[in-house]
Amino acid sequence: MMCTPNHIYVPVAYLGVTGSGYIFSGANPIFTVQELSYQLSNTEAKAVLAHPSVLAKVIEAAAKVGIPKNRIFQFSDEENPVQDGIADWRSMIASHQDAFKWEWPEFSPAEARSTIATINFSSGTTGLPKGVCIPHSSIIANVEQANHLRHVHRRPEWDSLPRNRWVGVLPLYHAYGQISACLLAGKTLTPVYIMSKFQYEDFLATIQRYKITQLQIAPPIVVMLVKRPETARYDLSSVRHVGCGAAPLSRELQLQCQEKFGFRITQGYGMTELTCSGISFAEGLEGDNLGVVGRLLPNCECKLLDDDGKEVGVGSPGELFIRGPNVCLGYWRNEEATRESLDKDGWFRTGDIAVCNSEGMFSIELIKVNGLQVAPAELEAVLLENEHVADAAVVEIKFGEDEWPRAYVVIQPSSKGKVTPKDIQEWTATRVAKHKWLVGGVTFIDEVPKLASGKIIRKQMKQWSKRDAEEMLKNGTAPVRAKL
Repeated sequence: MMCTPNHIYVPVAYLGVTGSGYIFSGANPIFTVQELSYQLSNTEAKAVLAHPSVLAKVIEAAAKVGIPKNRIFQFSDEENPVQDGIADWRSMIASHQDAFKWEWPEFSPAEARSTIATINFSSGTTGLPKGVCIPHSSIIANVEQANHLRHVHRRPEWDSLPRNRWVGVLPLYHAYGQISACLLAGKTLTPVYIMSKFQYEDFLATIQRYKITQLQIAPPIVVMLVKRPETARYDLSSVRHVGCGAAPLSRELQLQCQEKFGFRITQGYGMTELTCSGISFAEGLEGDNLGVVGRLLPNCECKLLDDDGKEVGVGSPGELFIRGPNVCLGYWRNEEATRESLDKDGWFRTGDIAVCNSEGMFSIELIKVNGLQVAPAELEAVLLENEHVADAAVVEIKFGEDEWPRAYVVIQPSSKGKVTPKDIQEWTATRVAKHKWLVGGVTFIDEVPKLASGKIIRKQMKQWSKRDAEEMLKNGTAPVRAKL
């Protein structure tokens, strides 16, 4: 197991561990001792690579689960003296002679499909985090799928442009960062400049200094690019394309960023259980890219099901199920969670609500307020910044043709009786644009319904909001457009 901020040797270790036939599992360096202990115990880690900045808590966590110090190594891009009995990772490197004799294991197709390469952990907001088992075949498939989309609509003029350069700002303990910086960069021979941590001005300075041509980012960074004044102080003219994932991006924000900087932003859809991605907008593809996450990756299938389990038609929303070579094997040592999310025919239940248009383009359903789009994930992230909020889910609530965001909030045990739904509603209004206000209200619940993957069960949330809308209409508490 590895616990470290980003640095240049993380991709090296990732490829060395997985390529040798062992299992790679990354832990978030901000994890607590308790969280680290759980992952160490659950994965039955045989060796631990820990950055000096997190060494103390890794040692404490390892001691709790019986991992001796001689199985822990300091792991950073600089050589470190022995600290608290823990040697630097370079002390275990084989000699040049032994390395020259080393032969990488080769898997048959069947072995590649059944041999686990990585165990990345899903969100543990409700219950303990779950290890997602990704076999070697799924990693190869997802890299090939993503690489295909980079060339299928290739334009001749691209050959005259400067070669691509990327910045590795995504965390390398996460699937998104692993696929881009550890795998695709190597596959395409693209230089990638690894950032140890995300600081916005350092990010901008890296783009300017190394003339970065492509970015792989998440919506919060798009917001910063558009809103933060620091952006104007740096030259970002080298950037030609931005890939955005991890959460839906509204049409308005996507268009605003494209018009401001002149580069094209395309979205994709994925999750850890799909190795990284399952739907993506191909680079170079012509047409309207606003508000859509693209088409299914090659060799993937999907179905969109309504509340009765029947497939919906073009343009109708349904819960997204995906099947393909990039789908995980299931959850590590958790058969119940595997059965809940992955059926015997290989269909993975994502928990997200999507719509597919006549051109095969998918969009993840967003809330539409007076013609403007609101991403539930954005409001959920804002709510989680409130000290009283333990968890939250946002969904639209409809009254005739009108719809507004409504939040279902789990309050911290210590905050019960000290804060009201109105308090949360007003607090949120001070932090978001007017069309994102929680006009649909806030209600306190005991638990947000989630799948084993940690994904909110949006279909169930919609049922709750429909029930609440009927009740609000009956008692006369439904919001009216004048409130906006």
